[in-house]
Amino acid sequence: MSIPFPANPVVWAAIDSYMKRAYDGMPPASVRVRLDVLHSQPPEVFQECKVFEKDTHLPPNRYSLRLGNRAYPHMKLTIERINEDSDFFFKADTHDRHCCPRPESPEYHAFLSLMEANEALSKQIESEWVAAGIPTFREFLRDDLARRQNATRTSA
Repeated sequence: MSIPFPANPVVWAAIDSYMKRAYDGMPPASVRVRLDVLHSQPPEVFQECKVFEKDTHLPPNRYSLRLGNRAYPHMKLTIERINEDSDFFFKADTHDRHCCPRPESPEYHAFLSLMEANEALSKQIESEWVAAGIPTFREFLRDDLARRQNATRTSA
């Protein structure tokens, strides 16, 4: 049984919250174009839109929308599930851990500062999502831990 993709109003609420935190004003043209393309999609094929970067699973388990932020263009809003039977959750993916310069690089300390700012922004966005009832990865982990603890107590 495959869990359906989140409803369009939930996705748009997540996008709107993300955008308000990520930019002080108008985002770059490339982000505006992605959002315009997404807005033009019929609801029944919304998740198939080309602006989503999808993993190779069929159906996909991960949909990423590169929205960036005021300082880093590669941050993504990700809609993901662990497997086809799990619920989808949202993540503000900083997408910066894989490209950190080596400690001896002149850019290292500046990039660490950028990573810290991205992480703080990600936490702000996800806190707003939680307050709005939008499921997040951290909430998924808390729920999963609670289920496991309950199962352990029940079987003991």
